[in-house]
Amino acid sequence: MMTKKMYRNITIISFIIGFMLAVQYNTVQNPTERTTVDIWEIRQQLFAEQERHSELLSGISELTETVNKYEDAEFDNPEVLLQQTVDQLKERAGILPVEGPGLTLAVGPSPELVELGYEIKPVSPELLIRLINDLNRYNARAIEVDGKRLSYNSAIRDINGKTTINSEPIQNTDIEINIITFTYEQAEKMKNHLLASTFQDEFYIDNLVLTIHEAEQNIQIDSVAPVQRIKYLSEK
Repeated sequence: MMTKKMYRNITIISFIIGFMLAVQYNTVQNPTERTTVDIWEIRQQLFAEQERHSELLSGISELTETVNKYEDAEFDNPEVLLQQTVDQLKERAGILPVEGPGLTLAVGPSPELVELGYEIKPVSPELLIRLINDLNRYNARAIEVDGKRLSYNSAIRDINGKTTINSEPIQNTDIEINIITFTYEQAEKMKNHLLASTFQDEFYIDNLVLTIHEAEQNIQIDSVAPVQRIKYLSEK
């Protein structure tokens, strides 16, 4: 009787051990899949969010300063402050011309590829939009592309296979991009950032050469279009 009971216990224990070994083997052979994200990609996303947060804080600080000036009872000329605010809004809308420190970028076809007979097309909308967004993140005060001033509502699109800015096509492969920043130090920082970025390689992939010139103390950018003023209105 004891022998049968012993054999039964041994059989049960062997079955449990065998089952555990089978589960362990299956786990080793088929590990649980996990979603992994490249650390560099996470760092890039974090950096972009930090830049956006910094831009929002700067905007809040600027607006708070303006409100405090309006609320300051000792401010003797509220008309002057109001005019300054109006001028700032006009500048952002591209109505007023702008001048100040900044730098110039030149885009042109790759000489060796031209000699080899490659077809060179103007910069693509996708690459141009990425470049403009990057410039804005680095304190671009005003941007002009191929003589076209960008404003808050400017649209860069592909229309019938041509890159357009506000529905005006970029005809030439040789274009100039003028950027004005708020300070000369910001222009220098923008230049160094562009030199360290991958934009020059990305332009070269599209058979274009991106040349980053030295920062300058004074660059001028015209307004988007002359403002139409109506002097007289008559009721019909």
